[in-house]
Amino acid sequence: QVQLVESGGGLVQAGGSLRLSCRVSGRPFSAYPMGWFRQAPGKERESVAVIHWRESATVYADAVKGRFTVSRDNGRNTVNLQMNSLRPEDTAVYICAGTSRPMADRPQWDYWGQGTQVTVSS
Repeated sequence: QVQLVESGGGLVQAGGSLRLSCRVSGRPFSAYPMGWFRQAPGKERESVAVIHWRESATVYADAVKGRFTVSRDNGRNTVNLQMNSLRPEDTAVYICAGTSRPMADRPQWDYWGQGTQVTVSS
């Protein structure tokens, strides 16, 4: 059974930083792209960042470019999201996502974590 477990959320003041982690178990890790999504109250879930398996290429939403950095540790089956210069509009539940298809260039997300709350105060 594939499991994704996030950690690292919390409350931070605007301009501060948080680092989220997502550990994957139940399947191999290094050949699979991973994603981070977020969902704010009353809003649809949106993609924040994707890290591909090939050379760890990354893709970011325009709203977080230059502030967030996604990385992966294949030895620990973990994907991280470093969030700097946080803004109140970044407040959301952050959710880790995985795919069942290895080496997918356009992943479709089949697995989801339970989410971790990030709250940014002004």
